[in-house]
Amino acid sequence: MQDDINTQAFREEAQDLLAELETALLELEEQPEDADLVDRVFRAMHTIKGSGAMFGFDDIAAFTHDVENMFDRVRNNELPVTRELLSLTLRSRDHIAHLLACSVSGEHPDMDQAAELTAALKGFLGEVPPAQGQDIRPEESFEELASGKVTYRIRFKPARDIFLSGINPLHLLDDLAQMGEMRCFPHVRELPALEELEPESCYLWWDVLLHTTQNEESIRDVFMFVEDECELFIQVIDKGDRLNNETAYKRLGEILLERGDITPESLKSVLDEHKPLGRVLQDAGLVTEDQVDSALAEQQIVREMRRSREVGEKPEPAGASSIRVAADKLDSLVDLVGELVIVQAQIAQYVHSSPDSLLVNLSEQLERLSNDLRDSTLGIRMLPIGTTFSKFRRLIRDLSSELGKEVELVTHGAETELDKTVIERLGDPLIHCLRNSLDHGIEKPEARRAAGKPSVGTITLSAEHSGGEVLITIADDGSGLNREKLYSSAVSKGIISPDAELSDREICNLIFAPGFSTAAQITNVSGRGVGMDVVKRSIDSLRGSIELQSVFGKGTTITIRLPLTLAIIDGLQIQVGNEYFVIPLNHVEECVEHIRASVNGGSQRIINLRGEIVPYITLREQFEVPGEEPAIEQIVVVSSGGARYGIVVDHVIGEHQTVIKSLGKVYKDVEGISGATIKGDGSMALILDIPRLVQSAIAGQ
Repeated sequence: MQDDINTQAFREEAQDLLAELETALLELEEQPEDADLVDRVFRAMHTIKGSGAMFGFDDIAAFTHDVENMFDRVRNNELPVTRELLSLTLRSRDHIAHLLACSVSGEHPDMDQAAELTAALKGFLGEVPPAQGQDIRPEESFEELASGKVTYRIRFKPARDIFLSGINPLHLLDDLAQMGEMRCFPHVRELPALEELEPESCYLWWDVLLHTTQNEESIRDVFMFVEDECELFIQVIDKGDRLNNETAYKRLGEILLERGDITPESLKSVLDEHKPLGRVLQDAGLVTEDQVDSALAEQQIVREMRRSREVGEKPEPAGASSIRVAADKLDSLVDLVGELVIVQAQIAQYVHSSPDSLLVNLSEQLERLSNDLRDSTLGIRMLPIGTTFSKFRRLIRDLSSELGKEVELVTHGAETELDKTVIERLGDPLIHCLRNSLDHGIEKPEARRAAGKPSVGTITLSAEHSGGEVLITIADDGSGLNREKLYSSAVSKGIISPDAELSDREICNLIFAPGFSTAAQITNVSGRGVGMDVVKRSIDSLRGSIELQSVFGKGTTITIRLPLTLAIIDGLQIQVGNEYFVIPLNHVEECVEHIRASVNGGSQRIINLRGEIVPYITLREQFEVPGEEPAIEQIVVVSSGGARYGIVVDHVIGEHQTVIKSLGKVYKDVEGISGATIKGDGSMALILDIPRLVQSAIAGQ
C-alpha cells in the first residue's frame, strides 16, 4: 500500500516538473543567455532522475540522465543554447511523459523513439567544444532585486449621495481586492444615531492598504466614474525592493500627518505628554480610534513585510507549505458548505421577525462566518489560469513551424484565478480557438510583408477579472474574416436564407453555427467543418458566453466570459406569479419600473431607457407562468454578449447567495434555465441562463 502511495506521489510530482520544464524551455528559447532558466531546466531534470531511481522508475531515470548531462554542460558554458538543442530537449521531455503514461497504462514504451533520442543526445555530448570556464550568470539586476509589487495607501471617501448614482462603494473595494492583497479599514465616526440615519446616504469611508503589481493609473481606473465626486488619495508607501529595506517604518505621528488626519501644530501641542501618542490624540479629540487603529495596522504590516524580505522569505508562517488534496474531497467540502449556506438562509428567515435580539445577533454572526467559510472554501478550488496558458506556448511553437509561419504568443493576466473545474474544461476550447487563429488568421511571412505588416504574427491571449466574471480574450493580427465569404458560405449550407439581413456582428458570429466552415481545404490543424460550434457548446456548459469580432485585413478577437465558480454565486431573486427565479448578479446592470420606461414600437418588444433603445423579454410569457400581471411591473436590465436586454418580472426581491443545484437529466436542456437553488423557506427557485434565454427569445420572435 505504501509503495502505491509513493508511486502515485512520484507520478504527480513528475507531471508538475514536466510542466515546469516545458515552460522553462520555451522561455529559454526567447532568452538563451538567462542562466536562471538553465538552472530551472537542470533542476527539473535532476529531480525527475533522482526521484525516478528512488521509486523504481529505472527507464525514466536512465533516459533523463542523458538530458541532465547535456544541460550540465550548458550550465558550465561548454554548450551553447540553440534552437536545435531546445527542440531535442522538448522531444525528450515528451518521451519522459510517454514513459510516465506507459507506467500507468501498462503499455510498452516506444523503444525506437527512445533509441533515436538517446543517439541524438549522445551526438550533442560528443560534439562538445573544450571547456571555456566562463561564468555566464549575469549580475543581479535591479528588476530581479525588486519584488515587482508595490504597497499603496488609499483613502476613499465617497460622496454622501453616491447610492443615488447607482454605485455601491463596496463593489469598488471588491474591484481593488482583485488587484492584489488588500487590507481595508472602515471609518464609522460620521454614522448618525439610528433615528437620524438616512438609508440612501453613505456615512462610511475607508483607508486601504493594497499590495499589488498594478500602477497608480490602474488603481484610479477603478474609481473612474466617482473620482470627481469623492475624496481619493493614493500614495506609495513601500516600493517592494530589497535595495532600501530597513525594517523600521514611519512613526504613528508621521503616518497621521501624511494622511492629513492631524496638522503639524496639533501634533506639536501634544508631544510633551508622556503617554502613548495615539491615546493622547484621541483624548484631545484630534483623531478617532478608527484613524489610530488603521495607522498602527499600516505600521505593523509594512514592518512585517520588510522583515520578511530581509530574510528572503514570503510573509507567511514558518513551516507553511502546500499539500495535495484529492479533487473529490474538495468537491465534497464545497457541497457541504453549500448546504450550510442554505441552512443559514433558513435560520435568517426564521429569526427575521423575532423579538429576541440575542437570537438575531447570533444569526448575523452565523451569516458572517458562513460567508467567510464559503469564500475560503471556494478559494481553495481557485487556480491561476497561467497553468493553462503555459501549455499553449509549445502548441504555437510546433504548429507555426509545421505551417511555415512565424508567430509570437503574448500572454497577459496569467495570475487571474478561476475554479479548478472551469480551468480543466477550458483547455480544449482554447486550443481550438488558437489553432484557428494560427491556421486561418495569421498569414505567412511573405503575405504579411506584402500587406505592410511585420513578418512575425502575434496572437495575444489574456485574462482579467471583470466584476464576478473572468474575461478571456484571444486576439490575432492576421487577415480577419471576410464577411461576404462568411455570408455566402452560410447561405450555401442552409444556415441562413439568401434574403436574411444581418449586422456585421451577427455575420461574424455565424462561425459558431454547427458544421460551419469557410476553409478551402482540410489541414492537420483545422478546417474540418467542425469545431467552433463545439467550442460554443463547451463555453455554454460552463455558463459562459463567447463572441467574435473581426476587421478584414487587420485581425480577429474572440472574447469568452466565464463565471468565477460553478458552485455558489451571488444572484438577484425575482418573482413572476407564484414562481421564483434567480438572475446571476454579474449579468445585472439596473432595475427600473415598467411605467417609468416608455414603451415603443407597438408589437415590437423595445423600451426607451434614457434615450437608449433596449429590447425586452417578458418572463411570464417566456415560461408561460399563469396569473394576472401586477399594475406595476419591474424591468431588470441585463447584459449579454456585449448588448443590453430587459427582463420584465412582477417583483424584484433582492440579492441572495445562491447555491447551484443540478436540475438532472430530464430538465438539463430546458432553454434559459441553468440550475436551481433552495430558498430560505425551503422552496425552490430556478436560475436563469441569461445568454441562452436571450437567444431563445430572439429565435422565438
